[in-house]
Amino acid sequence: MNCLECYAEIKVPADAIDGEIVTCNECGSSFELDISETGVLSLKPAESVGEDWGE
Repeated sequence: MNCLECYAEIKVPADAIDGEIVTCNECGSSFELDISETGVLSLKPAESVGEDWGE
């Protein structure tokens, strides 16, 4: 798989599961694995959850 930001290769573990987060070693971007019912892998940007300090 290639990074959606810098196009570097991202190695996906053989035992990866749907929704697992993978990170690009080149640019540090995080992506969520999306595995279809037919077993096709794709990446989508991982949602970043920020701290909510009650503001």
